[in-house]
Amino acid sequence: MKFVDEAIIRVHAGNGGNGCVSFRREKFIPFGGPDGGDGGDGGSVWLLADENLNTLVDFRHQRVFRAQRGQNGMGRQMSGRGGEDCVIRVPVGTEVIATETDEPLGDLTVHGQRLCVAAGGHGGRGNVHFKSSVNRAPRRATPGSEGEARELRLELKLLADVGLLGFPNAGKSTFIRAVSAATPRVADYPFTTLHPYLGVVRIETDKSFVIADIPGLIEGAAEGAGLGIQFLKHLSRTRLLLHLVDMAPQDGSDPVQQVRAIEAELAQFDPELLQRPRWLLLNKADILDESERDEHAQRIFAALGWTAPGFVISAATRAGTWDVCLAAQRFFDAQRTARVQAETEAADRRFAADDAGAEGA
Repeated sequence: MKFVDEAIIRVHAGNGGNGCVSFRREKFIPFGGPDGGDGGDGGSVWLLADENLNTLVDFRHQRVFRAQRGQNGMGRQMSGRGGEDCVIRVPVGTEVIATETDEPLGDLTVHGQRLCVAAGGHGGRGNVHFKSSVNRAPRRATPGSEGEARELRLELKLLADVGLLGFPNAGKSTFIRAVSAATPRVADYPFTTLHPYLGVVRIETDKSFVIADIPGLIEGAAEGAGLGIQFLKHLSRTRLLLHLVDMAPQDGSDPVQQVRAIEAELAQFDPELLQRPRWLLLNKADILDESERDEHAQRIFAALGWTAPGFVISAATRAGTWDVCLAAQRFFDAQRTARVQAETEAADRRFAADDAGAEGA
């Protein structure tokens, strides 16, 4: 199935039903009085996150969604039935933006999470509400209000722990094939990867993380060049970036300059991405002799002034790839431990504050 990560849709909530003008008519009761019921509320439009979906491709075929309008009020003070809601299922990780104002409306990041994107109109009031001592036979009812209508832009941002960075043909697809069950296409020409792939790296039975293969970037990507600009947003949810670079490019280009070029694109697209943990993976080490490989790698790390973790790997032969995965799992375990410890300390401080307040009272 084709991967689609953006879609434009239009949603229409249901209008409220109109209030009813009616009078009670029964034998031997000549002045029954008003008994018009209220109109029913219109249905709302909801988005529902569904982990069984992984693309927005369905919205290429259906772009307009409408909820049911409320039923009009009836005599004998019977209210109209409320309109049914319209529930639209979207993949987990979908961000919702109002196109007219470019305002984010919500982010669906958990399976089963719901978001109301268009509220239904309220039902009108029947004439029974307008009865008074000076107007015992009101012929007035209010119409139902209109439901909200808006155009939305849906953007799917992959929920991955690790994002792969690099120029085309840096070996990102080969790497994800080596460490997971994902099977992106691999070939020796640029832009082989046309859309992101997700793979699950399983370290132990109860330890795993998700890795995303993002299409390769080129210089000018942040301004729209190449394919990468379409998918840079997927990196915003990752916790760790793995920057792959060909340590000995056959075209004679400088790996150091390639790293700097990608850093410049990240800074232009979103400076926060440069502050995210990023490890450097010097790939295609199998094409160099061992002594030449180590010397070349140290020269690259030194030229970059690289202080973050760095690895020398060969995704094609899988040499060194498992070491990267083990280090990534240790990184996530340390993050989890630090988060639990911080939450525990915060809870202890709250309990201490509550106890101090109770003693003072």
